[in-house]
Amino acid sequence: MYKVNERVLFGTAGGLLVVASALAGTYYVVSTRSEARAATTTTTQKQEKVVVAPHTPTAGPALDAFLKRSVEIKTGNGPTKLTWAELGIEIDPDELARAGSVASDKELAALGAKGSIPVRLNRDSAVKAMLQLKSQYDRAAIDAYLDLEERKIHDDTAGQGIDVWGSLPRVIAAARQGLPSFELASVAVPARVTKQGLGIEDISHVLGHYETNFAVNEKERNFNLKLAASKINGVVLRPGEEWSFNKQVGERSQATGYKIAHVITAGEMIDGLAGGTCQISTTLFGAAFFAGLDIVKTTNHSRPSVYTPLGFDATVVWDTNTDLVLKNPYDFPVAIMYRVGNGQAKVEVLGKKRPWTKIVFARELLEETPYSTEERLDDEMPQGQTMLDQPGFNGYRLKRYRRFFQGKKMVREQKWEVNYKPVTEYVRRGTNPDPNTKMPPPKDVHLLKPPKKEDMNVDKPIMSQ
Repeated sequence: MYKVNERVLFGTAGGLLVVASALAGTYYVVSTRSEARAATTTTTQKQEKVVVAPHTPTAGPALDAFLKRSVEIKTGNGPTKLTWAELGIEIDPDELARAGSVASDKELAALGAKGSIPVRLNRDSAVKAMLQLKSQYDRAAIDAYLDLEERKIHDDTAGQGIDVWGSLPRVIAAARQGLPSFELASVAVPARVTKQGLGIEDISHVLGHYETNFAVNEKERNFNLKLAASKINGVVLRPGEEWSFNKQVGERSQATGYKIAHVITAGEMIDGLAGGTCQISTTLFGAAFFAGLDIVKTTNHSRPSVYTPLGFDATVVWDTNTDLVLKNPYDFPVAIMYRVGNGQAKVEVLGKKRPWTKIVFARELLEETPYSTEERLDDEMPQGQTMLDQPGFNGYRLKRYRRFFQGKKMVREQKWEVNYKPVTEYVRRGTNPDPNTKMPPPKDVHLLKPPKKEDMNVDKPIMSQ
């Protein structure tokens, strides 16, 4: 048997007692804290149960009626009326909580005097209302324009439009004051074309004019005439400005709308693209001639034209040097009026009064060359029968004069040499021996009248203005 030391046993027992005491203390502390937290949670839950939401006052009859009240809205183009609600005004709950119910008109007026009626702006609704008003009350600008028929210049007029975003602050400010009317913000809308931008101030005088005629039944050619003239009508030439027909009218092709019609090629009248354009350039040349504009560049046709006197024409060919180039020699701008219709092409050069009393066109014959005749055989025509495909016309070399008068005195003279090659006469002769062969319908030939000998006198005016 082992013998246990009493001192050791005593010491062990004491140590166990200390540990037990410590554990008991720890349990007490933990239990106490848990109970404290539980008590705190219970107290908080009890407090949350007794919290009461603050009282929110109702709008009141006066404020409700205010939103349905009509207000006069002043625009730059007249007044109109909408309700505040239609303008996007609604009650502001936060402002209402501070102000309290607005039960009477007197209370509403008192708040309005301070600019504190409890309302706010619904931005989306307000913008929608402003855009609707804008569509109704905006006034478009009017561009300046030349009334060439009446020979007047109409000034531009600025438009006026509602400034949507600038008007929103005015809407809410007027609503918070309860105003009976207010004005929207507006902005001026400038014209795209101003009178100054037209570059001319006076078109009351006709400096020169010229007219040519055409067959109204040639639809394609008439279409080309109108299309080319539309590119020129309303053109303004400023002082000293040089102007090109080809640059102004531009490309003459199917892509730009031109059609197949009669044209002069190598002295012969055939069908070609943009036929008729040269009548437009010739008519313009005539008006420019009598208006006293500088004729910088001009080329006559290879053969005379039926619509203008010999020596008084100007041919043009797109994208070549064959062009009509004019220049304004005056110290004031001029405008071109071009009208095509009812078988007539008409041009007027408009501006201030020209310094010349009269401008004269005269010509002088320098040389005349007889035309030749060529025969074309046709086996679809009866043998021995003939048809005129193209009449012949003599060739001419002549001098063209432009004379400027002040009173009865000629103060200036210009000269050009003009050449026309002889126009070959083409005769079609049938070769078909079959007696049943029928003649085709006759061709529409353009007959040229030879000039009278007295009209080639250098001292005899052909035309004057």
